Amino acid sequence: MELKYNIQKNDINETINSILTSKLKISTRLLNKLIRQKNIYLNGKLCDTRNKALENDIITVNLDYEENNSNIVPTKMDLKIIYEDEWMLVVDKPAKIPIHPSRMHFTDSLSNRIKFYFDSIGLAKKIRPVNRLDIDTSGIVIFAKCEYIQECLIKQMISKTLKKEYLCLVTGILENKKGTIAFPICRKPGSIIERCVDIKNLNSKPCITNYEVISEFKNYSLVKCYLQTGRTHQIRVHMREIFHPLLGDTLYGTKSNLIDRQALHSYKIECVHPINNKPLILESSLPSDMECLIK
Repeated sequence: MELKYNIQKNDINETINSILTSKLKISTRLLNKLIRQKNIYLNGKLCDTRNKALENDIITVNLDYEENNSNIVPTKMDLKIIYEDEWMLVVDKPAKIPIHPSRMHFTDSLSNRIKFYFDSIGLAKKIRPVNRLDIDTSGIVIFAKCEYIQECLIKQMISKTLKKEYLCLVTGILENKKGTIAFPICRKPGSIIERCVDIKNLNSKPCITNYEVISEFKNYSLVKCYLQTGRTHQIRVHMREIFHPLLGDTLYGTKSNLIDRQALHSYKIECVHPINNKPLILESSLPSDMECLIK
């Protein structure tokens, strides 16, 4: 797990530090950590990163160092892998499974499963989910295998290079079959979980959801949502705000006899692979509890 950079003619007046932050986009925090751990080399030899390099020199960054991940208990459970390489692991999260361990889910979270898998392949790295899903939302979760990849993908989310699409089942038939919902969202006063639309609240953050109706049924619809922002519960709050809450969403709607969770699935993520700079399209099929409702 190494990064390599060949010094170009226009790099020779820059320090190695400057090249690593400007060309490889390594954060100052991570760079300082790599320097302390002596993981940066010039032409195969440990170097002083305050120095300048010559044209055709090669900078190597070693990211293969071990990390302590003993804070998470490894648990052997089913793990559906969508994509994996040296740098990242992408899995399909089932509903009813939280991403992070907690007091209520100390050993049965998705991170516990990832820890067991990392142990099985001899990867001593911290468990780093890049994106997050609610416990009852199913679909794609990306885990970075090192700190550098996590930073790169988070930057892509901020710059909107990383795009997320969801499929959901909403109550009723939408009058507008395609549109944009742009209501700001904040934490509901008195709740640590629930969010709400409150234009006057100074803590409200801009939220934009694009949606398109895919199929319609007797009293519910299959809708595709593309997020321009990624706020907590964004799709759930926005759909309630246009009077079409998600099927089975007991926090923002009502209980359903068709599905025992909010019918929301993260089915597609598009990003640029941080190492080879090629487009990466990740997809997950609908889980059975949603699939059976659209047949």
